[in-house]
Amino acid sequence: MLDYCKVNVKAFLQPNFGVPGIRHYEAICDEVIRLLQQERKRRRLSNYAVSQRSGVSESMLSLVERGLRSPTLELALRIADGIGTDLPALIKKAEKKVVEESSKRRFPRKAVS
Repeated sequence: MLDYCKVNVKAFLQPNFGVPGIRHYEAICDEVIRLLQQERKRRRLSNYAVSQRSGVSESMLSLVERGLRSPTLELALRIADGIGTDLPALIKKAEKKVVEESSKRRFPRKAVS
């Protein structure tokens, strides 16, 4: 008889019930940060200006933009407010891009000859 307490199932065999892995969420976070930085530069705002508007230190802004710190939701909201952009819209845009890129990697188009 099989003792289910001692069965070791490989991680890749375990069902994930359609829930994306952690890399998916990390990719979305990275893209949101990239979009925030892009929007800051598009509006020609310095880190100092965003810092003054948001209450987030310049050094923290720099660390977040360089990917050395992961912002909390509160920090991301404050940065977005300091830039004057809508964080939920950026998150949707980032998620859409990540999903599109992952589907391209999963199902690459074949070259037509």
